[in-house]
Amino acid sequence: MIFNLARLRVKELAEALGVDSPEIIATCALLKIPASSPLTSLSIEQSKEIIDYIQQINSKQNE
Repeated sequence: MIFNLARLRVKELAEALGVDSPEIIATCALLKIPASSPLTSLSIEQSKEIIDYIQQINSKQNE
């Protein structure tokens, strides 16, 4: 999979993380990142913040 180096769409991030786009959008709402659809573009910094949050949630669920 090839990603745009400057921006990443919600649906691309969801696919890479193996989650649904609505889960990414819900995470964006929690983190106060503006995203309203799977086609919303995210910056690399926003994507990293979302990835970190989802990894924290997943690690807590596995405990």
